[in-house]
Amino acid sequence: MRYLPLLLLCLLLQACTQTQKGLGETVKLALLGPDDVQVSDEQVESLPYASMYLRVNHGQRIFVVLGFDENGQQKWITQDRSMVVTQHGRVVKTLGLSDNLNEVTNLQQDPLANALELTEGASWTRILSWSEAGKLRSATATSRFSRLKDTVLTLPGQNVACRVWQEEVELPAEGKSWANTFWIDTTSGQVRQSQQTLGGDYFPLETTILKPAKS
Repeated sequence: MRYLPLLLLCLLLQACTQTQKGLGETVKLALLGPDDVQVSDEQVESLPYASMYLRVNHGQRIFVVLGFDENGQQKWITQDRSMVVTQHGRVVKTLGLSDNLNEVTNLQQDPLANALELTEGASWTRILSWSEAGKLRSATATSRFSRLKDTVLTLPGQNVACRVWQEEVELPAEGKSWANTFWIDTTSGQVRQSQQTLGGDYFPLETTILKPAKS
């Protein structure tokens, strides 16, 4: 299913009613302002597109919409036309950032593909390819999952009970390690919130799904 980028959506909104114009301006100002974006529950629900909050490399939290949902991957479009691609809630590729995740292999074996069936100690091995300070890097990463305390996320229009899983990631050849964290909806199995890194314990990203894509 194809979705309109948020920039085009804002342009369309400007041509409609006063109420719609107000929403378009609110979203536009939130994206361009210096502070973290805060979009109301009503605004999230009124937009007919999947949406999420995104924070890149400790920067401003922004609001993005789903541009494309195809082949099991969701492509989220930012106001400056950068793109973050997720699969089963994991960031698997980015475009247009100062550094980017270029590829993650062996995605069919990612334990997040069946998140409600995750078990303590589940493991996964893949190759990460990314850029770091403009230099291309590649390394084999190994993961092991452990369950943390369950929690409830307060999201637009609902409270979502979540299982919280921590993924300990190691790059043995480089002596690096870090932790990713995923908040998984206990009903749908979707990752509703995450803290991840682009590659090699470098360039953190935070995501919060406000309105999931329709399956």
